[in-house]
Amino acid sequence: MTRDSTAHGAEFPARNWSRRACTATGHVSVVVIVYNDAEHVRDAVRSALAQGQTVAEVIVVDDASVDGTREALLVFADDDRVRVLSRERNSGGCGTPRNDGMDSARCEYVMFLDSDDTFPPGAVDALLAAADAHDADVVAGQCLRRELPDGRTTGWQPQLFDPSAGAELPGKVMEGIGQQPGLLWDTLSVNKLYRRDFLAVHNVRFPSGAFHYEDFVFTARLYAAQPRLAILDTPVYVWQVRRQAPNLSISLHRSVISNWEHRVAAHRQAVEVLRTAGHPDLVAAAQGKFLDYDVAMYTRELPLRTKEYQENWWRVTNGYLRTFGAAGYAAARVPSQWLGRVLEALPEPAETGRLVELAAQPPRLAPPYSTDGATPVFGTGPASVPLEGLDALAPRDLPIAIDGRVTTGRVTQLTLRVHDLYGRLGALGPQTIRVVFQERSGARADRITEVPLVPDEEGWTAETWLPTSELTGPADLMAWGISAEVRCDGGEAVQAEVRASGAEQAWRRTVVRLGRPLFVQAHVTPGSALMLRVVDSVRGLGLIAGGRARRLIRRLR
Repeated sequence: MTRDSTAHGAEFPARNWSRRACTATGHVSVVVIVYNDAEHVRDAVRSALAQGQTVAEVIVVDDASVDGTREALLVFADDDRVRVLSRERNSGGCGTPRNDGMDSARCEYVMFLDSDDTFPPGAVDALLAAADAHDADVVAGQCLRRELPDGRTTGWQPQLFDPSAGAELPGKVMEGIGQQPGLLWDTLSVNKLYRRDFLAVHNVRFPSGAFHYEDFVFTARLYAAQPRLAILDTPVYVWQVRRQAPNLSISLHRSVISNWEHRVAAHRQAVEVLRTAGHPDLVAAAQGKFLDYDVAMYTRELPLRTKEYQENWWRVTNGYLRTFGAAGYAAARVPSQWLGRVLEALPEPAETGRLVELAAQPPRLAPPYSTDGATPVFGTGPASVPLEGLDALAPRDLPIAIDGRVTTGRVTQLTLRVHDLYGRLGALGPQTIRVVFQERSGARADRITEVPLVPDEEGWTAETWLPTSELTGPADLMAWGISAEVRCDGGEAVQAEVRASGAEQAWRRTVVRLGRPLFVQAHVTPGSALMLRVVDSVRGLGLIAGGRARRLIRRLR
């Protein structure tokens, strides 16, 4: 949800809102916060009511909406489980209305729900059952991110909650997170059930007023209080991401520098909470997470930003990273350590292109491969930051760079160059390269080829091809990402996204005739990754043009 303006409020005693205590069967209060979201708030409330009688009350805190939200909520006026609190003035953030809801809640447990999101069926029952079974103060479950309008759904922090992604925490019960500092990656407040008395005793509250990224501080206070915590892999929250909405949510409004400033301020306060509570290991883990996730995410987006934004972002980031200790850097992945050290060393934007690639997923260290004597370094001058930890990286974690160049006709040919990384890759004995063309929407199955690598003075080369007809499909626009896996003598495999070998490829378009004309474009992402777009309709061409227009508008905002 988005937020505006200033402070203070009171409960709104509307005549039709019934007020009663929790029932014998109901144990959970759900706090729904809303500001100018008449379009979606009813769906959020209905999803809470649909959880059944275990939800004894749904408290809707209206943060002084002016768009008809109050009228939209009148549909629940005769439901004795729903009550509405209305603030007289907008608080400027999400924390104050959530605190208002907590203060008004009457049940043993409380949950939070934003007006533009929903609970999936059975979420509250699953959380409550775990709380009862383990006498837990907090139970956390999986949050699903649903991209709208296409409905593509992915799990939030799957490494924590999704066993199919390698998560080992589901099913565990912990006394605090000291043994599992990775839980600091879960900064959401909405995917959890809380024992209300625990929050009250430990004064776990949200920052009030116009404070953004308030979840960072709330969850830091929660973790600092060392709750008895149970983890589920059950989906308990649906975060509905509307990137095309006229008013973007705070987490999506990253094109303005104040967004980064708010994020840094919130993280700084969260770190201070953990430090004051006497948890130095969690302080280091929180700083490592910031390097791995927050800094990397915003670095990847720098090519989309104005020169003024980049300068201000660099200044804020440089200043904050200078407060990190050695333990904070050591808690991050090795490529993230390099990224942070270079950003800390350079007082103004430089080496931006290579830093963007270093922040990619997976990271790529693009040439040139500089040295200071025998020591590998990132660049020259102030950027000659030693690449500490390179020798200790496992083969699968090497941030290798693979260049690609596309030639398209009836056959699409991909010419590849694999760069050696200070001899690390060469020592593994590369033999073949397995290339995967992956259609981003999932409309077509992956196209996979594997070909030999040919050594030369600079590394290795390879060529592969496939019929262009195999890149067409049911959609008007097919977007193919290209990744590769270098397979070596001893069975080791090193993966990388294929990068564009020349920026001019972004403008290369070909019309191919396969019974009908196809429009094929080699596209270069802001992070220099190579993609192919295949269009076989006028509507598909419109989608490309529309996407370019939307990106231009976002830059101008």
